[in-house]
Amino acid sequence: MQTTEEILKLAQKNQQQARQVIEETGVVGCWQSINARINLIGSLKTGLLMKHRDIDFHIYTPKLDIAESFRAVSLLAGHTGVIAVEYANLSNEEDACLEWHAKYRDKNGDCWQIDMIHMADGSRWDGYFEKIAERIGAIMSPKQKETILRLKFATPDDVKIAGIEYYMAVLRDGIEDYEQFLQWRQTHQQTGIVDWIP
Repeated sequence: MQTTEEILKLAQKNQQQARQVIEETGVVGCWQSINARINLIGSLKTGLLMKHRDIDFHIYTPKLDIAESFRAVSLLAGHTGVIAVEYANLSNEEDACLEWHAKYRDKNGDCWQIDMIHMADGSRWDGYFEKIAERIGAIMSPKQKETILRLKFATPDDVKIAGIEYYMAVLRDGIEDYEQFLQWRQTHQQTGIVDWIP
């Protein structure tokens, strides 16, 4: 059983590594080269990245230009540590975006996923997930942060759970341990984009 101190130390270490990955890959500069606005969102932004090596960005340009999107990602793909890139055109879906996932192997041999969602300025989700991250940071107590990190740590590596589920369970519904969380998930099935802001 890991102590709270050990879990907090691991989270801090992984968050430092994630920020190194951002620097090493130059991902921000790749998107800025097409005059895009790129915002860090998700668990790294909120300080809640635990052991799932995932870095999330939302990216905006005046219009959704597929060729320009490919141009930015081709710069990222040119980095020797980037071992795979996946693309999905969701411009006609609810997401109204181009979705990119890059897999990056860092100097320690650890694999990271960089999720990049490219949208048009002023689209439905412009700034939405940035607002969620800001609100979580504003209202989360140290105890709640600890609980979320503990739940993430307790989640088996092969189980995929969206970060927003942990945040709703703890911040909104007061869940305190992993057993409670599993029961909570059975009665709170999430589908599609979750439109909850704390």
